[in-house]
Amino acid sequence: MELSPEITQKIQELQLLEQNLQGLLMQRQTHQVELNEILNALDELSKSGEEVYRILGGIMVKSDKKTLSADLKEKEKVLNLRIQSIEKQEKSIEDKSHSLQEEIQKFIGKKQNSPR
Repeated sequence: MELSPEITQKIQELQLLEQNLQGLLMQRQTHQVELNEILNALDELSKSGEEVYRILGGIMVKSDKKTLSADLKEKEKVLNLRIQSIEKQEKSIEDKSHSLQEEIQKFIGKKQNSPR
């Protein structure tokens, strides 16, 4: 079955959307891992005494517990916003992808049912 240029373009667009979705999924997964690390660090920080350290450039430096906690909470907020943004982008791409899939399937269904 020969496909029209319009459908070929829609298939290519669908493939591009799927690639973009994969990239977003990888980004979200990376941010989720970072967020989990920050949440674990905040949990450990809450259990620790007043003497805390942070790693900077491969060395441990004594740090203020309140400052360190505030920094981690700020990073947590930023990561949560990034994850939410990525999830919105994923939803948009998924919606476009489903719409294109339906268009392609309708066209293929018409082609298969038409007389030869």
